[in-house]
Amino acid sequence: MSRQVYYFMYGFLGLIFLGAVAFKVFQPIQVLPRIRLAPGFTLYDAQGNPVTSEDMRGRIALYGFWAARCRGCEQVLPTMTYVAKHLPEQPEWQAGDLDIAFVIIDVDPERDGPVLAEYTQRLRQETGQSWFFVTHPDVRYLKTVVGGGFEVFFAKQGDVVEVDPKYIIVDGWGIIRGEYAYQTIEPNHRRLLRHLNVLAQEIHNSKGAARVAYEAAHLFLCYAK
Repeated sequence: MSRQVYYFMYGFLGLIFLGAVAFKVFQPIQVLPRIRLAPGFTLYDAQGNPVTSEDMRGRIALYGFWAARCRGCEQVLPTMTYVAKHLPEQPEWQAGDLDIAFVIIDVDPERDGPVLAEYTQRLRQETGQSWFFVTHPDVRYLKTVVGGGFEVFFAKQGDVVEVDPKYIIVDGWGIIRGEYAYQTIEPNHRRLLRHLNVLAQEIHNSKGAARVAYEAAHLFLCYAK
């Protein structure tokens, strides 16, 4: 091969390398990480109707973990209510073509069963969004789904239930795209709104040739802060 061909090959590879570095540094596209598969489950609403992980396929789901008498989860409902009310204001959600479910998994089924219907109805009316308050009569099953699958700690401590304050975003393919375990400098409701907008942007734009750019954003870990 001639020297010119070698120069061309090295120059081409150099351009690819510089392009990759520039993509990583400037991050023209940001995404949420694909963390792991969300657990499969069959839980029940206040009327005893099954709500399964398959019911969430094709829609984004925001999960919170809660009990009426809890320590640690006092801000779960206010935070998720704020997100539900203000999500339509986010640019990528204004088209109104995306479906989202707000799912509260109650970890104290023995005592909270009667109040689940009340909370569900009130928050649906208050926010205009789809809410699901679900639980399971067998706490061991909840431990498997919540503790093992979603990696959220909860335990009964006397008259209250200790619950880790955690929110989880799951996309329509059942992949966990965001975990928010503790309050940061930026309030959780603002991060959740911003990250849901980032995920909506990916859903809208990662089609055709643009899909390659979004896959590159995942490859180079261009994650939204």
